[in-house]
Amino acid sequence: MCGRRQLLCASGAALLTHRVAVAQDAFESARERMLREIESDTRATAQLTKRERLSVDVIAAIRRVQRHRFVPPALVASAYDNRPLPIGEGQTISQPFIVALMTDLLEPKRGDRVLEVGTGSGYQAAVLAECVAKVYTIEIVRSLGERAATVLKELGYTNVETRIGDGYKGWPEAAPFDAIIVTAAPDHIPQPLLDQLKPGGRMVIPVGHQIGGQDLLVVEKSADGRTFKRNALPVRFVPLTRER
Repeated sequence: MCGRRQLLCASGAALLTHRVAVAQDAFESARERMLREIESDTRATAQLTKRERLSVDVIAAIRRVQRHRFVPPALVASAYDNRPLPIGEGQTISQPFIVALMTDLLEPKRGDRVLEVGTGSGYQAAVLAECVAKVYTIEIVRSLGERAATVLKELGYTNVETRIGDGYKGWPEAAPFDAIIVTAAPDHIPQPLLDQLKPGGRMVIPVGHQIGGQDLLVVEKSADGRTFKRNALPVRFVPLTRER
């Protein structure tokens, strides 16, 4: 009886291990398909973005991050589709190509301290965390921010610090930042974020109204504090929400 029980337990464990392995293989295959589509989109938009290919570090980060952990359970099967997905509260997890492109346009370095405005699902923060030393990320919708913080902690991203608050104001006590990324669209570039960007730093931000179109801007701050911006791509983001 004892031997039979042990055999059944061993068989059950083997079956569970097999199922986990099959599921993991499915995600890896889907992630590789997503990466091929990202690379295709990168080539298709190269004339606008000036990016014919993404950096090796950004591609590696996208490959490592488990996007299926950042989407609602009902959408796990679609997690590696190259499109935005709803995450509740009227918000979305951005299209993987846009996440990859914005990260690449930021030109992250290993020692950088980066501010993200608009944590959302936490996916962009995780991709950044694979590339830089420290990520500070702010989300105004408490339920989203708390959920993202939980997932980021579960996945072991100890170099990400989260906060619930108005991202328009930035994170003054942690400033200045080597880079700033904004994942919701204000109708202008927030002055507090410009003030918190280091000289020599770079910001990637969508700007514009829902009606009339938005542009993904790359903003660079010179050593003397002047700022220069260029359009990278027409985009569509949810509007940046402010505290009332």
